[in-house]
Amino acid sequence: MKKGILILSVALMMLSCGEYQDVLKSKDSAVKYQMAEKLYTEGKAEEDKSKLRKALRLFEQIIPEFRGKPQGQRVVFLLADTYFLLGDYFLSPFEFERFNQLYPDSDKAEEAKFKEAASYYYRSPRFNLDQTDTDKAIEELQTYLNTYPEGENAELANTMATELRIKLEKKAYEIAKQYHHTEYYKAAIAAFNNFLADYPGSPFREAAYYYRAESAYLLAINSVPYLMETRLNEAKELYSTYNKYYPEGEYSAQTADYSADIDTRLQNF
Repeated sequence: MKKGILILSVALMMLSCGEYQDVLKSKDSAVKYQMAEKLYTEGKAEEDKSKLRKALRLFEQIIPEFRGKPQGQRVVFLLADTYFLLGDYFLSPFEFERFNQLYPDSDKAEEAKFKEAASYYYRSPRFNLDQTDTDKAIEELQTYLNTYPEGENAELANTMATELRIKLEKKAYEIAKQYHHTEYYKAAIAAFNNFLADYPGSPFREAAYYYRAESAYLLAINSVPYLMETRLNEAKELYSTYNKYYPEGEYSAQTADYSADIDTRLQNF
């Protein structure tokens, strides 16, 4: 019984493959469109990338022939969406952009704009790598939100944009912190200053205030005598700024210790 079912399944698969190859070689664009749409629908529902790849080959073949025809709008959208479903986020945004340029009044325009932006979102790399695609994703997500503030995907787009902004903040914060840990204290102070100016609402803000002050303190105590007093006073001011914003913050104990040491050292001048 099981053997019979297996043989039948193999036979059906071979028949299906043979039918697909015949359609692929056919010159009948209508037949290709019908099979492409069927494979796309099944592949999307079943998350079957094999079917989606087959659909893609057919869409790529017929898209020039449907340009300007009633079905052209659907073919262009399905081609873009097939790239998207296959995870080809380098081609999908350009195809969605082309769709909206060709059919700006389509009822699929909002979905196409969101998926164009989402393609860049999925291309965004780890925070410690080049963030060009992250910047582009934020830009495109904001364009979507400006165009469709009450859109179906507005809440998700906001969430995605926030996540990407935090990634950029983390990169800037980690660069400044790396200067601190490698004892380039002047560079660390400058980087933390830039970070605090650029990202006033960042979740890394408290740590940035603290490490900026600690960088100033470590720079001061390792300075030549004639620079030490000035730098100790600068560090004291930065610790005061931290305490102003975070009087009961995560780093309050360390801040109190360093501030006391600064006061002791300043008494010698």
